[in-house]
Amino acid sequence: MASLGPTGGIGRPSAGAAGSALTIGVAVTVPEPFGSAIQDARAGHGDPQARAIPTHVTLLPPTEVAAERLPEVRAHLAAVAAARRPFRMLLHGSDTFRPVSPVVFIRVEEGAQECRELEAAIRSGPLARELAFPYHPHVTVAHGLPDLVLDQALADARTFHAAFTVPGFTLSRFGADEVWRPWHGYAFSGH
Repeated sequence: MASLGPTGGIGRPSAGAAGSALTIGVAVTVPEPFGSAIQDARAGHGDPQARAIPTHVTLLPPTEVAAERLPEVRAHLAAVAAARRPFRMLLHGSDTFRPVSPVVFIRVEEGAQECRELEAAIRSGPLARELAFPYHPHVTVAHGLPDLVLDQALADARTFHAAFTVPGFTLSRFGADEVWRPWHGYAFSGH
């Protein structure tokens, strides 16, 4: 997966990170039992990245950051979280980015506007950057698989339904083993 595909999601970043640069991403984590159910479905469709990427809604796609800028980045993320309140998220039904990108996803039916506002706030200051495609909050179920498999994933996820409260977001780091791991959580504390 390219670092900035049409999904705008967390995936495999581009090779060639220089010296002290780290690859980070920021996302809303989909809680249990929903996160595991989506990850199991993704693995069941044969998606090789199913276990390397925790189930999430991306707020900042893979982004290289110089290690010395991490204190500034963390302060920025803390300020964004401090200004927000928890919100309700409803994931329901499926859709696809095909033919632009071979991705099937679960739709964010409620909480999408809050995700858009968070994404804009996070992708500013020390994390300002351009995106290759417009931001579209979603949860990936299958990516880069044959069309017949993507068709099946689309059909299987059509009745998916999950509702939960989003209490904050997570800063994750891409490891040398090509696995995304949560690194630091930021709780919303605004009123």
